Amino acid sequence: MGSAWRIVRDGRDPILGSPAAARWDPGAFDVLYTALAREGALAEIHFHLSRQPVFPSKIRFHLYELLVRTEGLLRLPDMAALERFGIEREKYAELLYARTQEIGDAAQFLGFTGMIVPSARWSGLNLVLFTDRLEPDALDIRAQEPVDWAAWRRRRERE
Repeated sequence: MGSAWRIVRDGRDPILGSPAAARWDPGAFDVLYTALAREGALAEIHFHLSRQPVFPSKIRFHLYELLVRTEGLLRLPDMAALERFGIEREKYAELLYARTQEIGDAAQFLGFTGMIVPSARWSGLNLVLFTDRLEPDALDIRAQEPVDWAAWRRRRERE
């Protein structure tokens, strides 16, 4: 597969999944949300942190580059693919997860190891891994770095 990027708070294992009940899982199984681009991972987590009443400034986050070795991924690489499953392009960035959770639930049930799907926050792809379907040696940490959210926002404003 290759590299994927993930951001976690200080002290959390970056290859530990959870039943997030987020866009691609109904909360019935553990998933690992990653992005195929470094900036995609930053954009995804920044969006969710920005939804807090106050952006968390005391919690430290780390960006990890993971080496992913897996096959058997369901590939829905663009909005045209998602639309065939009933996802509305103009509402994809909204927090409307019912249909996408159904798709993720079906993919996990059918034995896929994960899904490659468009990011709702970045012009790239996310990799959603179903941790119960992964081989024990499927994930390794390649690199890590602390996240400086203020510097990232300044860089984005200049772009």
